[in-house]
Amino acid sequence: MAEEQKSSIEIIDYTDELKEKFKELNYEWIIKLFKPEQHDIEVLSNPEHFILENGGHIFFAKQNEEIIGTAALIRVDNTTFELSKMGVTEKARGTGVGNLLIQHCINFATANHIKSLILYSSTVLGPAIHLYEKYGFYEVPLEGAQHKRANIKMKKDL
Repeated sequence: MAEEQKSSIEIIDYTDELKEKFKELNYEWIIKLFKPEQHDIEVLSNPEHFILENGGHIFFAKQNEEIIGTAALIRVDNTTFELSKMGVTEKARGTGVGNLLIQHCINFATANHIKSLILYSSTVLGPAIHLYEKYGFYEVPLEGAQHKRANIKMKKDL
């Protein structure tokens, strides 16, 4: 992505008006590669309850007036959050939007004294795994995954 395009992308917080966009961006990649699981349906249908009410946060990448990506930080405990529900619309993939979302989540976590970020993923998602590694996530023993598709757990110490 050209630098001027990247600079035109703004990271914004969740609003009720973006609830359907959060669901849409996540289902776009889940349906393409996997089958939605019960946990996906619950969280994506009610992010207020499953993410926000528990102290989590949802962010969106916005370019011009279009929402092109999203990522969530789900509270695990007072010092650990899970990077989750990250999706970038197909037409914006490979343009650096994922980088901006991850960097924003890391900056937010650091500013809010979060000590570590974890994530669950699938090695089928090679570009995503590479992106996480680029930002300092490393593989840890897999436990606590809420999705059958998850076959890798990664962590980043802040």
